[in-house]
Amino acid sequence: MELTLYQIDAFADKVFKGNPAAVCPLDRWLSDTDLQAIAEENNLSETAFYVPAEAGFHLRWFTPKAEVDLCGHATLATAFVIFNFSDYDEKKVKFETRSGELSVTKSDDLLVLDFPSQPAMPCASPQLLVEGLGKEPVEVLSSADYMAVFDKEEDVIALKPNFDALSKLDLRGVMVTAKGKDVDFVSRFFAPRYGINEDPVTGSAHCALTPYWAGQLNKTKLSARQVSKRTGHIECELKGSRVLLSGKAVKYMEGKIYVAPKNP
Repeated sequence: MELTLYQIDAFADKVFKGNPAAVCPLDRWLSDTDLQAIAEENNLSETAFYVPAEAGFHLRWFTPKAEVDLCGHATLATAFVIFNFSDYDEKKVKFETRSGELSVTKSDDLLVLDFPSQPAMPCASPQLLVEGLGKEPVEVLSSADYMAVFDKEEDVIALKPNFDALSKLDLRGVMVTAKGKDVDFVSRFFAPRYGINEDPVTGSAHCALTPYWAGQLNKTKLSARQVSKRTGHIECELKGSRVLLSGKAVKYMEGKIYVAPKNP
């Protein structure tokens, strides 16, 4: 079976920036085994698969190791593909996902993701977290991931994690963050447990980072930069129980893959 595959750089305005995601449109679901095998073969932090639904599309995300409940950059990439390389002519697309209904809206040259807010709660600092980061955070919180807060942007940039130690933590990953110099806040994200040592730009982490920094800075609209090697910029807005994440995307590659499907 021949399938189309796109590689999109999300939260970027030019290629080789932001976070690359693979996007694979499907007429119907393949088996979970096939979906995971394609994601492993792509060897990107996320591969998104979508199929038509009654009111939009069903959307699923896979790392090279496992399916995940929520992914921001691959959702942005999927919407970019639907808006630009299909017959879809609306300005808003809805997705049915494991995290409920999500939507992406075109607004001028930006794509705006509407995601659930996931506020992090203060927690004890696991020893593995400190060992893995090599530096004691000033504050530790947890949601779907651990959040380690540092004094300044330079602390976040200078971290050289021990990924083996971080892979043994019980949550999905670790976001590290600090107040930014020319943006409201900066972050990095590590998820070695899911086969991603450092994710370049992590939309889902901003579902926790946005409510945290909105409270710290007493504002609901914030600018954020993920200070990975590739870097990426996200405009964030807290709206009640939802978080709006805005960014751009560009196509890097379009091609065909060939799969001998197994029964779903």
